[in-house]
Amino acid sequence: MESSSPAVPFPLLLTPIETNYRACTIPYRFESDNPRKATPVEIQWIDLFLNSVHSFKQRAESDPTVPDAPVKAEKFAQRYTAILEEIKKNPESHGGPPDCILLCRLREVVLRELGFVDIFKRVKDEENAKAMTLFEGVVKLNDAIEDDTKRAENLVRGILAGNIFDLGSAKLAEMFAKDGMSFLASCQNLLPRPWVIDDLDAFKLKWTQKTWKKAVIFVDNSGADVILGILPFARELLRRGAQVILAANDLPSINDITYPELTEIVSKLKDENGQLVGVDATGLIVANSGNDLPVIDLTSVSPELAYMASDADLVVLEGMGRAIETNLYARFKCDSIKIGMVKHPEVAQFLGGRLYDCVFKFNEV
Repeated sequence: MESSSPAVPFPLLLTPIETNYRACTIPYRFESDNPRKATPVEIQWIDLFLNSVHSFKQRAESDPTVPDAPVKAEKFAQRYTAILEEIKKNPESHGGPPDCILLCRLREVVLRELGFVDIFKRVKDEENAKAMTLFEGVVKLNDAIEDDTKRAENLVRGILAGNIFDLGSAKLAEMFAKDGMSFLASCQNLLPRPWVIDDLDAFKLKWTQKTWKKAVIFVDNSGADVILGILPFARELLRRGAQVILAANDLPSINDITYPELTEIVSKLKDENGQLVGVDATGLIVANSGNDLPVIDLTSVSPELAYMASDADLVVLEGMGRAIETNLYARFKCDSIKIGMVKHPEVAQFLGGRLYDCVFKFNEV
């Protein structure tokens, strides 16, 4: 489903939206703070974005689609750094006061102005190709687990393990550049439970008692994240009789999967009978979320997604940007899951957890 219409609020947000929803989990400032002086939290987060400039510049330098990429990449680094330093001096500049949505938006604006549309394209394609070869094996490992709740837990662990493929985190980008990431090793190396937010037992109980009719899953990264984490979970929901909508970004941002990319991946993974390794996938729809950032403001989604999602009874937000940094406290008219790995020390500190801790927040309506 293509989107070209103006954005609308996600219909399953608890209303009135004005009083129930704010698209940022971590408050950077309070009303009592001086509007012209950056708060310690604002400075901490601006520094986090400053620290990632180098890895973005490196990706931009080697973008084969942009003439004079190295020169333009240097311009990106200078411009975006200057903007961040200006916001530190005056938090009201550049559309501030800042939050994670604004800081992400400004980075994309600078990249796009210089002609950089998709600087992570090459690594996304490589990781998608790799993950697709592993898909059937991962699915069969899950299918071999006969106990329903154990299988559900294994699928959840798979989502968390896949979510580590995140090149928006400077530290992980560095680790990835050095020696890649193994999905199965990540599954085994998840921090032990209880996680910093851990509603997994309540979810497993619900899993045995309830089948959802329609799930909307806001997906995150390319590669292992969406293919080995989300798709096996979506396939299990399909097997249990649910319709599943995968909501993916309209435009590229970091290594997040886009709607056209995911559409192609799903069609490649289906066999000639439209099945995903033996499970009928006619109820699986890939939708354009209307979003173009690694975080999401749910007051602004595509009308197509809003129309398709209006009667869903389960909403899943996945990934640090969408599930934790912007929508951890979002309240819905139906059951919801927020799931992701904590990949920034600043987020770990806010939640009172450990770096690479996991969040699994399950709310029943």
